[in-house]
Amino acid sequence: MTLARTRLVALATPVLAALLIAAGQPATAEVKDAPLATAFDKAAAEQDVPRDLLVALAYSETHLDGHSGEPSASNGYGVMHLVSNPTNHSLEKAAELTKLPVDKLRKDDDANILGGAAVLRSHADALGLDEAARDDTGRWYQAVAKYSAAASPETARLYADAVYEQLGLGLDTRGVQVKPQEVTADRGSYAKVRDLNERAVEAASPDYPPAAWVAASSSNYRVSNRETSYNIDRIVIHVTQGSYAGTISWFQNPAAQVSAHYVVKSSNGAITQMVRDKDVAWHAGNSSFNNRSIGIEHEGFVNDASWFTDAMYRSSAALTRALADKYGIPKNRTGIVGHNEVPGATHTDPGSNWNWTTYMNYVTGGTTPPSWTTTVDNTTSGQFSASANWGTSTYSTQRYGADYRFADPVASSDPAWYSAAIPSAGTYRVEVWYPDDPGYNSSAPYIVATSGGNQTVYVDQRSGGGVWKSIGTFSLNAGTYNVVGVSRWTSGTGLVIADAVRISRV
Repeated sequence: MTLARTRLVALATPVLAALLIAAGQPATAEVKDAPLATAFDKAAAEQDVPRDLLVALAYSETHLDGHSGEPSASNGYGVMHLVSNPTNHSLEKAAELTKLPVDKLRKDDDANILGGAAVLRSHADALGLDEAARDDTGRWYQAVAKYSAAASPETARLYADAVYEQLGLGLDTRGVQVKPQEVTADRGSYAKVRDLNERAVEAASPDYPPAAWVAASSSNYRVSNRETSYNIDRIVIHVTQGSYAGTISWFQNPAAQVSAHYVVKSSNGAITQMVRDKDVAWHAGNSSFNNRSIGIEHEGFVNDASWFTDAMYRSSAALTRALADKYGIPKNRTGIVGHNEVPGATHTDPGSNWNWTTYMNYVTGGTTPPSWTTTVDNTTSGQFSASANWGTSTYSTQRYGADYRFADPVASSDPAWYSAAIPSAGTYRVEVWYPDDPGYNSSAPYIVATSGGNQTVYVDQRSGGGVWKSIGTFSLNAGTYNVVGVSRWTSGTGLVIADAVRISRV
């Protein structure tokens, strides 16, 4: 295996797939009477592109929602997000390749999916993928990166990684199913590109270290010296009307003439800062509000609640709380407003699907005591299991209890499991405890056995340890079973740590 051909962090393992099948989850992508599923099948066959990859790409872009032909923030259309702007002409390219009119490609799902497949195939052809290579989903990685039309190689890698991550997780929505699958991605030249998912010290946000730093184009904001030139007294909540990687790329594009200080990812709450707090981002559509506020963009579309995850709410709220404390901004709906509440606003974000009650509760730190909670340590009798490949350590004083477990990362799941007796089906918060160390893993995969199948959340164990860290809320079935696992399958560097978990009814 060359350095360029690596198994991605987020890819589900054969073990996970087997667990899904054992739990009665669908193991195939066959769905009857599902127009979108049929459209993906036909487009993939006609253009000779991997069907599941095509679905994963579309899901990463739009969650398979064509938004009735309305454009995204970067002027992209349809399920496949075919774009027409000064630097990305995938919509026009699709029209050229399929001989279909642009208006039909914008509004018709079948046409749009076929157009997206044709554009993706054209990138594969340009890269020289022959028939045999096209049968290997991993060989399409660079074509997926090209499809993004990203403003930088780093953003193109971020985009492609998100698509392949979705393949590993699988999906079941809008009548379309993709089973979790193991894929070895051939990153090619992108293997040497900076990974924006890694929180390297030199690439950390200068104002909010848990975030990554990617500078917006200097054409998209104004250099300033806040709080000397202006007082910062507002935080404005936005929704991107597009994907995380796509929004980062758009803010890097000098043609955009827009930006925000921060962008938050839907699936795991990752944050990228793009404009310094001291500078004036162009996000509110009101110069006075731009001067006095910090803008936070959230991945998704206002009319689709599926983008607004608990991980996103919690991560964004932590950022908002830190900014409010730093600049003396009131932690209420006077200091924290939606874009739609800016005077003269023409935008509707964050929209009716944004849960202000939940968000503000997280911002202010208000909590309701859980009705049920349990803690499972690696020493809890009968509730923790791990193979002999997991060692035991007392090295860190941040440990929970007497000791903790560790293992090298490998291309095999070999999970350490925490079992619990869940009293009833419902929604539960899962928190993890681990000691941190620079030598621990940069992307440790925590597996949660939800009622809808296994979900994986990735935690940087190099920092933030010695406390309970929420990895999200999940729907769990009742019964006694392995609820949370720590997998060794990660391309992140450093030892994978398994210490303790806490599960609470919410």
